Amino acid sequence: MNRQDMLAGLVSQAAAEGGELVTLRAVIEEATELGAERAMQRLGLSDENAQDDIDELRELLQAWRDAKASASKAAIAWIVRGILALLLIGIAVRLGLPEILR
Repeated sequence: MNRQDMLAGLVSQAAAEGGELVTLRAVIEEATELGAERAMQRLGLSDENAQDDIDELRELLQAWRDAKASASKAAIAWIVRGILALLLIGIAVRLGLPEILR
């Protein structure tokens, strides 16, 4: 049973026991707002600069992702260049170019 089903069951049970559905929904809404505010306070995101902090964190995260992608592309490019250089050296040795250059 997930939380939504459990909450729906509790609301229907309370309504069956005489609680007004409108009142129950209002209590649930207030409780969720209070819980959300408490969670934001615990995360340190309850002040007026919270949105700026989140935006900055998102920018930093995107910059990190871009740098990581760029670094992996550069590493792959260098590995391919190294393999091609070794291949060219192997071809040169196979053709006897080092002996010709002496």
